Amino acid sequence: MHIRNSAKAVIQKEGHVLLTKNKDAEGIFYLFPGGGQEHGEVLVQTIKRECLEEIGFQVTVGELLHIREYIGKNHEHAHDRDVHQIEFYFVCTIDAQPVEVPVPSNPDSHQIGTEWVAIQNLQEYRIYPKEIRLPVQQFADNKKNAAYLGDIN
Repeated sequence: MHIRNSAKAVIQKEGHVLLTKNKDAEGIFYLFPGGGQEHGEVLVQTIKRECLEEIGFQVTVGELLHIREYIGKNHEHAHDRDVHQIEFYFVCTIDAQPVEVPVPSNPDSHQIGTEWVAIQNLQEYRIYPKEIRLPVQQFADNKKNAAYLGDIN
């Protein structure tokens, strides 16, 4: 088993965060845009590539906000028991608003779109990881919170 790095974008605008909208057998769920780091790629490049692929936007990558580990055997999904992933959440901004609606070039298999979700309502949404909702709300409220979140789901 190897450890996989992943980079995620926390993109805020007018009290909302931009998330990918996904669908599985249980219904709609949301993820922060981003994905797996490729060999020889720095995390900033990973976020830029993944944002183009998943949300159709070029982004500027800012500060590291959170680090989250995911060890599959410690959580409820039986299909990913061998997964050990470290996710790096960075504050990002969209470089420019496109004239047309952006089209993701390589969306994830469950992805059906993107959505701006009100930060104050994050607890009402099925977002993964579930425990990222409160730290993102605290960040939006300029409250200090831990950078390392541990093995959360």
